[in-house]
Amino acid sequence: MALTRQDIILILDGGHPTVGYTVSTGLNVLIGLSAVAIALETVPGLPDWAGSLLWKFEVFILSVFILEYALKVICSPKPLKYIFSFWGIIDLLSCAPALALLNPHWQAVRTLRLMRILRMLKPFHSSRILFRLRDALHLVKGELYVFGILSGVMLYISSVGIYLFEHDAQPDVFTSIPESFWWAIASFTTVGYGDMVPITTGGRFFTAIVLFIGLGIVAVPSAIITTALLETQTNLRPLRDEEKNKTEPDDQHGRDQ
Repeated sequence: MALTRQDIILILDGGHPTVGYTVSTGLNVLIGLSAVAIALETVPGLPDWAGSLLWKFEVFILSVFILEYALKVICSPKPLKYIFSFWGIIDLLSCAPALALLNPHWQAVRTLRLMRILRMLKPFHSSRILFRLRDALHLVKGELYVFGILSGVMLYISSVGIYLFEHDAQPDVFTSIPESFWWAIASFTTVGYGDMVPITTGGRFFTAIVLFIGLGIVAVPSAIITTALLETQTNLRPLRDEEKNKTEPDDQHGRDQ
């Protein structure tokens, strides 16, 4: 049985009823192995045989990706729409390192291999969970926008405050307000890398206040999104029950016959 262009697209996207899952899983395994190969190439003192093996594997991976991209462009009903779509651009960037194999002066393009890792998100492209998350974010986008603005204002105020408290005591650390902005980000996210630490009493008291505010900065958006997800889940239940009720009479009718 000859494959149509639509069949090829479904196979590559994992939507084909027979071989789609197998092909999609195989491509994702290759992407994962490619990520491992990228990491191994950075290991110093790698043996020559290992470097040669990784290079051959890279050629193989690029060949698979280029073939997949070419098939999608050829078989897509709207090639330009696919080429300029988000996933089309990701697919193209994953093929770009092939240029480095053609010309040694284009070795910088090899860094685009990291874009392959983004392709691992493709199995979630049609996931119901992502649709729920999209609906939840759309539901609370106004609240998140306002909270984002307030967070930015608080970060700036914190940067100014710690600069006023610590600049005279540590002029080499808190050199300016832009430099203090890094301290504000690290403090608001409660990670505190320790590269910029207040030593004055006022600076430490101010830091304590910032840390408590930072807990709210992290917690409030999480609570907003969680509430929105629960609301979208509640809204989906009646739709699922309705679909179930529609199918049950048909099933019962089939059994009666």
